[in-house]
Amino acid sequence: MNANHKTIFVLDHTPYFGISSEYLIEFDFTKSRGPGFIPLAPISKSLWTCSVEAAIEYCRVVWDLFPQGKLVRFIVSDLSARTLNTWSPQQQNIQHIISSLASIGTPPRPQQEDFSVIHGLKAAAEAHCECTDIQHEKRTSLTENASKVLNRCRVIVIMSARDDASMKSLEDIFQNILIQQNKIAASSDQLVSSILTSEVHSVKAGGELSGKLSNLIMSHYNLGSTTVTGIPMKEEQNASSSANYDRDGTDYETVTLKWCTPRGCSASEMQNCIAMHRITPADVNSRPSSCLINFLLSGRSVMLEMPRKAGGKMISHLLAAHGGEIFVHTLVTARSVLEDPPSISEGSGGRITDYRITVSGGKEYHLLRIEGVMFFAQRTLRPSFNLDDKCYWFQDFGMMMKNNKLFPRKRKYEQTEEETLLNRSRAQLDRHTKFWPITISATFLFNLKNYVDPLPTLMLKEELTDEEVVECKQIIYSLIGQESKHEPLQTPSMGQRGKGPK
Repeated sequence: MNANHKTIFVLDHTPYFGISSEYLIEFDFTKSRGPGFIPLAPISKSLWTCSVEAAIEYCRVVWDLFPQGKLVRFIVSDLSARTLNTWSPQQQNIQHIISSLASIGTPPRPQQEDFSVIHGLKAAAEAHCECTDIQHEKRTSLTENASKVLNRCRVIVIMSARDDASMKSLEDIFQNILIQQNKIAASSDQLVSSILTSEVHSVKAGGELSGKLSNLIMSHYNLGSTTVTGIPMKEEQNASSSANYDRDGTDYETVTLKWCTPRGCSASEMQNCIAMHRITPADVNSRPSSCLINFLLSGRSVMLEMPRKAGGKMISHLLAAHGGEIFVHTLVTARSVLEDPPSISEGSGGRITDYRITVSGGKEYHLLRIEGVMFFAQRTLRPSFNLDDKCYWFQDFGMMMKNNKLFPRKRKYEQTEEETLLNRSRAQLDRHTKFWPITISATFLFNLKNYVDPLPTLMLKEELTDEEVVECKQIIYSLIGQESKHEPLQTPSMGQRGKGPK
């Protein structure tokens, strides 16, 4: 099971969390101020309130995007550990968590007693051992993998510590708790993973804590961010006009799209979509988010436009609500997959004619579709096309395909997730395609093979031998020498009628 399936929040409820966070909030909303008016003093939330709000917001995003399969438990730690909910789907909602937190109350006053977050860590390890309904269903199934369900979990502890040594001590304590818990559960099938990885994030209470959790949730659940700008909203003092409210910058990567003319979401106006994803606002209480969400829930849709690199804009996405949930739809902006692939001699739609293929001896190349993937092939290609036949491989694209060819192998379940063959293959493909121009005019480096080979090939390796390191240095020294002599680097004529290299 993925670690995303089970998440446990351990909230520090010790007396220290009852102090002020010193994050001031203006509490004066009076519009008219006469003479002698005394404004209300700003207020500040406690550390406990800030941690609860940040954790609740984390859950809201998770449960909005994943209505099923992503479970979160809350444990409060002070004199002892108190569990606020179970893995039952009936208790996986905001209302239940808020009601349970209300019964807990504010942190107690300082006393000479055993207040500690360690009680919560012990309870988290015990909760980790408990099976969820999905895990129980897989364990009791009659398949061959029934006994191989991995029990992973993510534990998020919101607490305070004096220094790094205190944090390291807590990590060691939790590691020992996991080991002891596995000894207790050795007679059952409810073992906990003994592999512990930890991260420490130090932030101030208030908005920074909520912002940090919003940032972490992106990596925890592999989420993407889209920022909608140019949202028109009616002003209260002037309802006949509207103003655009753009959100401030975020500290994580986001794709910026602009509000376009809204449309009605009727069946006659359905768009050709290639993907659809459930979305939720990052800041649900902000005025722009409220305006956009209410607009979509009223039955209308919004087209979003994306700026082009060459200038201009194009409509690329659609926002619409279905059954009370909001989705972003990716619209088709490229050539349809139903169209016949163009000949390389004619160019893609008569525009692109300088693909990175080897053209020699007057051979003519075409696009070949194999299992939905586009390849280049000769006109004389025989029907029984063999990917291992080097006669039909091309120097650049073909070698990239061959170096990243997948072979079926039996998975070893004792391997960790980071070490699986699939992840290693993905990492290799990512390394090979970080910079891989499709056309000749989009690259200069790959047109200088007589000067830089085999440096581009050696750079893709995970490790280099001493001889390969020397070879790389010789190529770099040669280029430096040509630069000092002001010798130009001659690019070969590629025999294409497209633009030359930039």
